[in-house]
Amino acid sequence: MTIVHLRRARTSLVLDARGPGLPRVVHWGADLGPLPDGDLPALVDVTVPPVVPSSFDAPTVLSLLPEASAGWSGRPGLAGHRDGRDWSTAFRLTDLDVHDDLAAPPPDLLGGDPLHAPGVNKGPFLTYGRVVVRAADPDAGLSLTVELTLDAAGVLTLRHRLRNDGDGRYELRELTPVLPVPAVATELLDLTGRWCRERAPQRHPWPMGAWVREGRHGRTGHDATLLLVAGTAGFGFRHGEVWAVHTAWSGDHVTAAERRPTGESTLGGGELLAPGEVVLGPGEEYATPLLYAVHSADGLDGLSDALHTHLRARPSHPRTPRPVTLNVWEAVYFDHDLDRLRALADRAAEVGVERFVLDDGWFRGRRHDQAGLGDWWVDGDVWPDGLQPLIDHVRGHGMQFGLWVEPEMVNPDSDLFRAHPDWVLQAPDRLPPPWRHQQVLDLANPDAYAYLLGRLDAVLSEHDGLAYLKWDHNRDLTEAGHAGRPGVHAQTLAVYRLLDELRARHPGVEIESCSSGGARVDLEILRRTDRVWASDCNDALERLSIQRWTGLLLPPELIGTHIGPERSHTTRRVHDLSFRAVTALFGHHGIEWDISAIDATERAELTAWVALHKRLRPLLHGGRVVRVDYPDPAVQAHGVVAHDRSHAVYAVSRVATSAAQVPGAVRLPGLDPARRYRVRPPAGAAEPAMLELSPPGWLAWPGDGVTVSGSVLASVGLQLPALHPEQALLLEVVAA
Repeated sequence: MTIVHLRRARTSLVLDARGPGLPRVVHWGADLGPLPDGDLPALVDVTVPPVVPSSFDAPTVLSLLPEASAGWSGRPGLAGHRDGRDWSTAFRLTDLDVHDDLAAPPPDLLGGDPLHAPGVNKGPFLTYGRVVVRAADPDAGLSLTVELTLDAAGVLTLRHRLRNDGDGRYELRELTPVLPVPAVATELLDLTGRWCRERAPQRHPWPMGAWVREGRHGRTGHDATLLLVAGTAGFGFRHGEVWAVHTAWSGDHVTAAERRPTGESTLGGGELLAPGEVVLGPGEEYATPLLYAVHSADGLDGLSDALHTHLRARPSHPRTPRPVTLNVWEAVYFDHDLDRLRALADRAAEVGVERFVLDDGWFRGRRHDQAGLGDWWVDGDVWPDGLQPLIDHVRGHGMQFGLWVEPEMVNPDSDLFRAHPDWVLQAPDRLPPPWRHQQVLDLANPDAYAYLLGRLDAVLSEHDGLAYLKWDHNRDLTEAGHAGRPGVHAQTLAVYRLLDELRARHPGVEIESCSSGGARVDLEILRRTDRVWASDCNDALERLSIQRWTGLLLPPELIGTHIGPERSHTTRRVHDLSFRAVTALFGHHGIEWDISAIDATERAELTAWVALHKRLRPLLHGGRVVRVDYPDPAVQAHGVVAHDRSHAVYAVSRVATSAAQVPGAVRLPGLDPARRYRVRPPAGAAEPAMLELSPPGWLAWPGDGVTVSGSVLASVGLQLPALHPEQALLLEVVAA
């Protein structure tokens, strides 16, 4: 039919839809510019793979859906059958819709190039923002719709929809969108992890074969890859060409990189389906999760810049300043006492807290973690006058009030389970192994769903001033069956419906996605929630890495980052307040600590840190995240730079000892090389402990800082003091 060239930001996508089969992606990557009409056919021609000996008689073409009928011998794009038939497809293109319905990208993403704007280069080969491909295989009784959108930030989203047009039932086993990556990408980076150590990076050469990351937790998982990145050799935060995909799904999922001996390299991802989990009746349709795909010519920070811009442009993205939050869990645990909590709220207001969250333990029978889940009524024995007296006290200080819930779970020791043991996800005739003394409610069961929606709606409706839910999810879905069949797919969709309905009934209530910390972090749950809890670990040393790599996908304002107690609850490490505060500064700031027990000096220091965060909050929650490629792994540096490059803040943290006594200069990226900047520690940032200096003091600079050009800061950097391990220095940079 035609060749389509989509251009947005610094990204191009070229589709060849001239043949009878499904279109192929000719190019996904760097912007090709406003190509003359004749250059697009030439581009397509020069990228057709050759016919090689001992192979097919015609070129093997990788289309939008890899098919064996086209000679593809790698991981299948579609797997399924109809009672053993229709197991292979040969889709033929039936329709191609191209739309130019996106707003022009912001000028700062375009580099001032007007040729990126919509409507340019409207010749025979058009520039568009969205393509919908329709194809059919009448012999197999299937039709396919492929939706591709390249948005103003350069983020490409891809989704397949498969419809059963045949007479019989069609069992779907896999439907996975993939995209080609050029041969220059020779290294892979993804993330793994566990509870309290989420988002651990792992990197290796891209070998022949498939690197497949599967999540079988029934939730996104502590070990979820988040982004699977392919890049040129040696790519870093600020250099190298990289391509990345993210599978936006909160249930079982797969993300894969594959390099074939025949020369193709692909990235892709989709839902991981259990046998018999999705069976399409005549006329029924299945839609894959959205696959997010991003390219950057400027390293990993370029990926983050595009994704953060995309997320901030969503209509649902938080528009009000992210309130400093105190969560009471590590202050009181299950010891709920109204007077003690009022006193804690008094202290919270004194230090500048804006949201007070009552954690686990408020509902019926919940004196420990082995009972009560599912009985979502206020416990009258603990709260004889209900929660409203505490809510009113908190709101009297001008703070918002929030509440912890774990709606998808049930304790066997609960009135709900005793009344409805059949409302649990399970295989026939047996319960899954217990995890934290709890099981999972089957929300695909209409009665269980209606009960839970009714109770949550009542909790929100009956409490005046309840503005926030910390929505937890503390176990994997193991042997999760519904009506005798695998149930993770239906459960995931039901959770989405539940969140959507509650948001529709209570549009002013914000929701946090917490799942044993960071086990449900993905862009589909974030369509329905306002932030994620990155980890149950508040140890500042662990949090540096957890937050750095969570921030590869999410902007700071969506990541809960709290100052924990001096001695960590989870690791037992001890850290100074300055190190904990600098680490927690770069996110949705908060406190997870019994601040009613600290002395006046420490309370004053904490108050100063909270005030500093509020002053820097517009920058931290609206600027560009930058991370420093520093050669010494014992030093970690990162920052946020305003879009107009007039203001920035950086943190330099020493995470261990180094071979060198004094670290080398640290470069500060992202600034305007032609402007001059004053650099100094911000007022309100307490002085960290450091090694003896000569001359003594913060830095070998004047007290009001040093003024240098952006080019010097980016190319030469600053010689900083020799910090002790697990100490951090904060620097504020302002255009002179």
